[in-house]
Amino acid sequence: MTVQVMLISPALNAALREARFDGDAPLDASGVRRARAAAAAVPAADRRVHGTDERCAATAGALRLRSEPEPALRGWDLGRWSGHRLAEVSRDEPEAVSTWLSGPSTAPHGGESLLDLHARVGGWLDSLHRDGGDDGRVIAVAEPAVVRAAIVHALDLPPQAFWRLDVAPLTLTELSGRSGRWNLRCGRSLGTGTDVP
Repeated sequence: MTVQVMLISPALNAALREARFDGDAPLDASGVRRARAAAAAVPAADRRVHGTDERCAATAGALRLRSEPEPALRGWDLGRWSGHRLAEVSRDEPEAVSTWLSGPSTAPHGGESLLDLHARVGGWLDSLHRDGGDDGRVIAVAEPAVVRAAIVHALDLPPQAFWRLDVAPLTLTELSGRSGRWNLRCGRSLGTGTDVP
């Protein structure tokens, strides 16, 4: 049974422009316009879901996906660091940041470790093979960290590879697989990158 998973990263918002740990912030007007402009480029799917974060839900709405929230695709829980800039946290807690970046099982912020994120997202991917039945196409709007974790899981990469992956806003990452063996097609832009009226 082949499953095709199409992961769409959400549009920009002020937190992402300011390089803040995600938090649950809404899209700004520019992000909404860009997502609406990209709606025609979204491929067809049998099932449509989105992460439970406000930015993912708003992007899915602007893309006209009519998707359902999927708790397993919620953004990475970064505990008390949520909403702060990495530069601020690095200045205030340099040892904690160093431990976090080098130790995938650590969570000095009080949220999820990198391994916890990988297990959650990987469990969702694996469930698509168990629950999917026949061939299926799934679209999911998910935060960049979730997309990166999905790639690491699907390709059976070491956890530290997560830090080497970049996921741009409003891009499509495609995973297709059979019995847990995934192939990757990444980075297709859904939009023109320009604002529309």
